[in-house]
Amino acid sequence: MSEEMFEKGLAMRRKVLGDAYVDSVLKGADEFSQPLQEYVTKYCWGDVWNRPGLELRTRSLLNLAMLAALNRPHELKIHLRGALNNGVSKQEISEVFLQVAAYCGAPAAMDAIRVAGELFRELGK
Repeated sequence: MSEEMFEKGLAMRRKVLGDAYVDSVLKGADEFSQPLQEYVTKYCWGDVWNRPGLELRTRSLLNLAMLAALNRPHELKIHLRGALNNGVSKQEISEVFLQVAAYCGAPAAMDAIRVAGELFRELGK
């Protein structure tokens, strides 16, 4: 994949997650983690997030459900910020986690609600 796809992915990653987060992640990358950062930026952000089939808001809602179901709290917190940036409301986030509880289990949803609550307190929301 080209440098153009990396730049396209970098722009989308910044749009959704914010410059501060992206700068810190890329600055913190070392020889070991750099290949994964490049992969994620090119393929996840450059290709998938830039596809025309879904709005960014919808992609964020999907990510919240999947990350909650997989119990990935670190990534969930990052994508909660992205979801808020993409116009998803706290009420909608709550509804996503209720759906997770029904289809993936209450423990996964409870962990997701805890992570979201911590973030909301940090953000004063």
